[in-house]
Amino acid sequence: MGEDLLLQLTAIVVLGAGAQWIAWRINLPSILLLLLFGIAAGPLLGWIRPDELFGPVLLPVVSLAVALILYEGGLTLRMSELPKVGATVRNLVTIGTALTWGISAAAAHWILGLPWSLAALLGALLSVTGPTVIAPLLRHIRPKGPVGPILKWEGIVIDPIGVMLAVLVFEAIEFGGVSGAGGHAVIAIVKTVFLGGGIGFAFAMVLTLVLARHWIADHLENAISLMLVIAAFALANHVQHEAGLLAVTVMGFTLANQKWADIRHIAEFKENLRVLLISGLFIVLAARLEIAQVQAVLGSGLIFVAVLIFVARPLSAWMCTMGTGLASRQRALIAWMAPRGIVAAAVASIFSFRLEERLAELGDAAGATLPFTAAQVDMLVPITFITIIATVAVYGLSAPAVARRLGVAEANPQGVLFVGASRWVRAIALLLQREGIAVMLADTNRDLVREARMAGLPVHHGSVLDGGALDEIELGGARATHRVHAQPLRQRALRAAFPPRVRQGELLSTRDAR
Repeated sequence: MGEDLLLQLTAIVVLGAGAQWIAWRINLPSILLLLLFGIAAGPLLGWIRPDELFGPVLLPVVSLAVALILYEGGLTLRMSELPKVGATVRNLVTIGTALTWGISAAAAHWILGLPWSLAALLGALLSVTGPTVIAPLLRHIRPKGPVGPILKWEGIVIDPIGVMLAVLVFEAIEFGGVSGAGGHAVIAIVKTVFLGGGIGFAFAMVLTLVLARHWIADHLENAISLMLVIAAFALANHVQHEAGLLAVTVMGFTLANQKWADIRHIAEFKENLRVLLISGLFIVLAARLEIAQVQAVLGSGLIFVAVLIFVARPLSAWMCTMGTGLASRQRALIAWMAPRGIVAAAVASIFSFRLEERLAELGDAAGATLPFTAAQVDMLVPITFITIIATVAVYGLSAPAVARRLGVAEANPQGVLFVGASRWVRAIALLLQREGIAVMLADTNRDLVREARMAGLPVHHGSVLDGGALDEIELGGARATHRVHAQPLRQRALRAAFPPRVRQGELLSTRDAR
């Protein structure tokens, strides 16, 4: 028995890491392969049996992993981006969420045949996008201008909002309708926003103080930060059901924008941890699927997904970007980017399990009236996974070509980022620029930055070692190194940078060598 459990755990790690590597090699969205590997290892081959492997701790472990993923996402949000994208992001996470929820719920009712209560719950679950799918797609597409930050902010901020919406719908179901849950819903929103957000902010300030005053050893900083994130998540969930996701998102955002403590090593550790968590979560959750349930709703599920892709997202994105100053091509790309990710999968699994428990409780009560059947509850998870697989496949495979066609991304981004803007570096950059290769320079010396700008070179004033610097630099096409012949380029750069009297092999002064 113990050996079998060990083999299942090993299979999760091997398949998760293997899917990530294969996806990188063949340039496909990793989540697509993770889902396919999980389905193959679970319901098809029976190698992984998550309910048997994890037992009653499965859903708490899933919730905790999702919290860590959202915390890492919060660490990537920068206040400096908000002046350019704040209005659009605000519209997308409020008006856009409401529109997506309403259209999804209506489609779930009329296409899938779900009662309005379950249709509203499914619509809330699928109103989220998520950083686990948006971030890899953005790295692959490399959009120009504000589109990338807009989609990144939306994917991270909308997750706790969608979960809070799903919680309110679930509580309305438990209380027997909207009228019975109205007052309770208002209290729940207030507790989630103020207590959940306040807990996240407070824990971020505690961690900032600890790091700034060096109260812990360097090798313990990642462990302590992980401890505080988990504590904030658990405390917020204890205060208000599912408020922990908002707490950890606020905690990550607060840490990313404070100026007193260096968190670069923490952000790097959490990014590596996120890759492992995403790999394991998708394998485990996909392995819980039942093929018969998927086949039963596959046809209607694909029609439902088509409504989300071709109606809900374009309508909400177009309305939310009106009057924001975005070009029509940028608005079109935003309308074609709404893949669903791990948050939708995890929360759908959690609420499906709780609804099954609720059905069992009400079923034992004499004369209890059930607003839905167990078969309808069983549709939530397979429909969610069909949506995830279909949206990741459609957007992941088509978005790069669509972005290039719209002119919102570089067709073949090649270029060089130079760390430093000294004389010989500027000479090499100018040579590359004349050859049509995109370049970007970065330096902390104001005089060198000014000289680079006077030479017509794009330059960033700051250190690339600063936390989040690579996210702030507008790289444009300078995103991949361009192979050049080093020796001819060096000789041409030396001739351009130094007077003809400097012969090959002659010792240069320290000042000239700069």
